[in-house]
Amino acid sequence: MDLIRNNEAGLDGLSQLHEMIAAGMHPPIAVTLGFTLAEVEKGRVVFEGTPGKHVLNPIGTVHGGYAATILDSACGCAAHSMLTSTQGYTTLELKVSYHRALYETSGRVTAEGKVLSSGRRVAFAEAKLFDVEGRLCVSATSTLLVFELDKDAGKA
Repeated sequence: MDLIRNNEAGLDGLSQLHEMIAAGMHPPIAVTLGFTLAEVEKGRVVFEGTPGKHVLNPIGTVHGGYAATILDSACGCAAHSMLTSTQGYTTLELKVSYHRALYETSGRVTAEGKVLSSGRRVAFAEAKLFDVEGRLCVSATSTLLVFELDKDAGKA
């Protein structure tokens, strides 16, 4: 799956994400960790997931990498929703703060990502991960590089 380079229809970032949801497409990382893109609007996305045994660390809590991954996805997709059809992005920096532990019994979690500002070359986003009771568990901020696409990149 490559929304950016497999864009024959010339859709902007927001339309690409809407199409992904409508088609029931899930990136491999989301399948592996068990989360999905549930909502998208310009500059804002929501992911949902239920952490289970597959994401536990050796001390019995949900591995911090699970939260970091879903928050990186929320920041990235929020930025993606701001792109034109000729732009791509990549995460330059992700800062994650853990406020409350997650457990296998935490239930469904929700990650909301929002763009704070988006320019020609850089976007800044934040995301927050809440447990089923609406308590803030993890937050993140991200700096993302925005660039014009090289349509031939990645081709054999």
